[in-house]
Amino acid sequence: MVTKAHVDLLITRANELITLRSDSHEPAKLDRMKDLGIIRDGAIAIAENRIVAAGPRNRIEHQFKPEMEVDASGKVVMPGFVDPHTHLVFAGSREKEFDRRLQGESYRDILAKGGGILDTVRWTRKASREQLVRQGKRTLDVMLKHGTTTVEAKTGYGLTTKDEVKCLEAAQELDKAHSVEVVSTFLGAHAVPPEHAHQPDNYVRLVAEVMIPEVADRGLAEFCDVFCEEGVFNVEQSRKILQAGRVHGLKPKIHADELTQQGGTELAAEINAVSAEHLLFASDNGLTAMAKKGVIAVLLPAAAFALMTGRYADARKAIQSKVPVALGTDFNPSCWAESMQMTIAIACREMRLTVGEAITAATINAAHAVDRAHEVGSLEPGKRANIIILDAPNYRFLGYRFGVNLVDKVIKDGKIVVDNRGV
Repeated sequence: MVTKAHVDLLITRANELITLRSDSHEPAKLDRMKDLGIIRDGAIAIAENRIVAAGPRNRIEHQFKPEMEVDASGKVVMPGFVDPHTHLVFAGSREKEFDRRLQGESYRDILAKGGGILDTVRWTRKASREQLVRQGKRTLDVMLKHGTTTVEAKTGYGLTTKDEVKCLEAAQELDKAHSVEVVSTFLGAHAVPPEHAHQPDNYVRLVAEVMIPEVADRGLAEFCDVFCEEGVFNVEQSRKILQAGRVHGLKPKIHADELTQQGGTELAAEINAVSAEHLLFASDNGLTAMAKKGVIAVLLPAAAFALMTGRYADARKAIQSKVPVALGTDFNPSCWAESMQMTIAIACREMRLTVGEAITAATINAAHAVDRAHEVGSLEPGKRANIIILDAPNYRFLGYRFGVNLVDKVIKDGKIVVDNRGV
């Protein structure tokens, strides 16, 4: 008689168990982005918040006896989404700006007139940390229900030392209080605030010499980001900020070449950034340099959709250049998009990613983009049990069916935290 090992939870009879397992510890590139590691009629065993085993149902059920069992018949079981680019913490909203864009004003025109980011800065500076936490919690609730279990949160709506710290403290509080893991990024260089409009280099010095040291000394962020763009921060200013962040232990990320070709992609490679993000105007040389340095391209199709420019990042070129590609929502007041499912749908239609590539980009590659791939992003023994069950017969329904929530259940650290269909 075989003695079965006790586990806390067993998910069985998955029509497709998407493991995304790999022998490589690097993000997926080229054709490997299409390899989802699918096990049909699969099962996964969980104990003490970790994955113990994943494989064919007959083998897993033969080995393990669970305290609780979830039947995933006819469904897809896969890793929870990792959203590697959001601006989670802010106050207010910008629906009036959306109306202005519908009437023909561009994003840069609105910003130049004191709107856009600067409008949100005014709201955020007035808000208390408690108000920011309340709004952030509402956002995370929606994200979780749609299958996101890890999210990166950038600041950038305070633009003073006090207010940037307030936003980072709110992000830390959300990480402790909410089921979704929140990874903090300092983006004090998101825009030049009005009080420094005529002396932007003074603001660059403030970010590099005052804000970054305080943020780092207090352990409030893991990454440092900068908006390298025409009319915001040029390459020289961006380099200074990211180098200061590195000196103080903050890993570099960069908003690069979103609205114009500014050389941000090349800078990302030069400074060995973890990721370069947006990349609508990335140069061929920049992508080649990123590939050589292993910089991850975080592409944000919902942002391009929201801005209605008719242009999207060239995902196919990035993949062919051997750049690892990740996807994020770019949730922010001008791109109010909480769903990675919708991000995948837009990426497939407008960037021509295959569904398999998009799933890889939204899970394991996104986990690499926030330095969490050793813990999340795939269903492998030893990793945290962050799992979603989709009410869909196969993985291609992601992207194919859109405008609805396909999530049946969300398991976070081995516990069912969302049940959209009932037990």
